Amino acid sequence: MHHSSHAHSPHSVHADKAKEASLRSFFANRFVQSILLSAVFLQLGIWIRNFAVLLFVTEQTNKDPVAISLISLAEFAPIFIFSFIGGAFADRWRPKRTMVLCDAFSAISVFGVLAALMFGGWQAIFFATLVSSILSQFSQPAGMKLFKQHVQQSQLQMSMSMYQTVQAIFMVLGPMLGTLIYFRFGIQAAIGIMGICFLLSAGVLLFLPADHREEQAAARQLTQELKLGLTYVLANKLFLFMGGFSLAAGLALGLMNPMAIFLITEHLNMSAQSLQWFTAVNGAGMILGGMLVMGLSRKITPQTMLLVGFSANSLAVAVMGTTDVVWLAIAAQFLSGLMVPFIHVACQTIILTRAEEAFVGRVSGIISPLFIGGMVVNMSLVGPLKAVLPLSGIYLMAAGLFVIGALASVPLFLHRRQSQQRDTRATIMHH
Repeated sequence: MHHSSHAHSPHSVHADKAKEASLRSFFANRFVQSILLSAVFLQLGIWIRNFAVLLFVTEQTNKDPVAISLISLAEFAPIFIFSFIGGAFADRWRPKRTMVLCDAFSAISVFGVLAALMFGGWQAIFFATLVSSILSQFSQPAGMKLFKQHVQQSQLQMSMSMYQTVQAIFMVLGPMLGTLIYFRFGIQAAIGIMGICFLLSAGVLLFLPADHREEQAAARQLTQELKLGLTYVLANKLFLFMGGFSLAAGLALGLMNPMAIFLITEHLNMSAQSLQWFTAVNGAGMILGGMLVMGLSRKITPQTMLLVGFSANSLAVAVMGTTDVVWLAIAAQFLSGLMVPFIHVACQTIILTRAEEAFVGRVSGIISPLFIGGMVVNMSLVGPLKAVLPLSGIYLMAAGLFVIGALASVPLFLHRRQSQQRDTRATIMHH
């Protein structure tokens, strides 16, 4: 441990200056500016879509649970079905063009639905949700690929955490905005605004640096590309562990998300209206968590972040599900939100730093559906579980899943050491 002795030498002044310069270069990076602005428009469109559509369908069908669950299906099923395929295409296609086209098509589908609404066919709204959800499965991995191309490796974790913070801010503002726009201006205005947001996002992305024209690899069949992607992930122990804890986190969230309303009404004896404040506390935690991760991104390895995120989350969830003290439950909810970016950003960073560029789309296309899949499966099981288990039992199961996630992240530390040894060996051989 002899290398920490010069911590207060003139070096550290240079280091701070260098860090400032690198922060400045990071924000001056045209790619970073465009992609963050595009993310703002996209998130705006997506949240207005999610909430306005939900409220509209609830009103149209008089709270028909089947119709309401169909919307969730239209939002989540594409992630499941298209994520891996979208990832493979993102690895083949030019990423900037892919993203611009996806946003443009989303906007077109939205305006199509607006036309259908004018003629009274409100069911078309499912179609809009479905189409824009499918398209985002193609544009998301393309975005990941662009990050890998345009951002220095040392800044990847920081850029991921900024991206995450934008998403977290909208988790807080989105539901309020969607609800407000719907109740003030109605569904047609909401859909119009949504289409404009997608168009603005496409417009901003046009300012991205041009795509690298890659020497086209021999045109392989898509099925071969998919097979290669699977083989790549299966052959790479690191990604297998990541799949494991992504699944654990998804399963845990799937148990918790639908139960929040019962937690508030049954455990804490508060009104159902209080749910929005609970959600806001969680979102505020996420925003702060995102900023925290940004600040720590150069000091902490993604592996450590994962371990901290999972361990603290299991504690928070256990407290949340077993306490009837309101302030304690709120504090636990905040901690849980605070830890989400730790897990999320660390995952994305590991994918971006560890996967070869040619495979980024497919690796993220395999790992994110595991998370979503776990969530969807448990969301559908949690109703029947609630009938037989006490609420605290369900939350303790979720806490247990986070513990499993923490355990699955431990092997990453060993993996890191091995790859460092390999790098050192390679360097020695090289010299």
